[in-house]
Amino acid sequence: MITELVPATVHGRVLIDNDEGAAVSSHVLVAFHGYGQSAEDMLEELRRIPGADQWTRVSIQALNRFYTRGDAKVVANWMTREDREQAIADNIAYVDAALVAFQGRDLVFVGFSQGVSMAYRAALLGARSVAGIIALAGDIPAELKTDAPHRHPWPKVLIGVGHLEQWYSSDKVDQDEAFLAARGVEHSMVRFKGGHEWTEEFRNAAGTFLAAKSLGKLGI
Repeated sequence: MITELVPATVHGRVLIDNDEGAAVSSHVLVAFHGYGQSAEDMLEELRRIPGADQWTRVSIQALNRFYTRGDAKVVANWMTREDREQAIADNIAYVDAALVAFQGRDLVFVGFSQGVSMAYRAALLGARSVAGIIALAGDIPAELKTDAPHRHPWPKVLIGVGHLEQWYSSDKVDQDEAFLAARGVEHSMVRFKGGHEWTEEFRNAAGTFLAAKSLGKLGI
């Protein structure tokens, strides 16, 4: 049997959100949802972050769509282990295309669960440099921890993890902290009461992180 990988053009779904009547912000918050979620799910979470109404909010939906049980809802996931390297390249190219409309504006990427890996990859390997990464309940991809050069330097990072977290284990959290410290990456960690989820405590921390960017304290 011969396996061939055939390039194809697909259309992705991107939601852009500004508060009604508000001026277009020079700051853009770009979100990557978790497995089995949608762009709408992630956009709702962005809206609940304190101060996010001062940002243009962009929620990018993964290209691989499927139905929840009973066909109740269309959701998506970013990738599987099959043809992994090609999927990563496809996803980064997709994000680059989605952000063409936001040239000249400051970006912060936020990822939840599986979307955390996408946020890290797009920030370091994509066409645009970013001012910060907000990573909730997901680890740094292994390929970004090698000595291979990245397209952009590491931005400031905010990591969130709940004390009941099942997927982002304590060992992975410790490894990520040690890696960022060893590379001299400015980062902060929020350990909150909760599981694999958004909580008010983490939303407030994310709001503080974004406020620093709005005040010019994050830099690019």
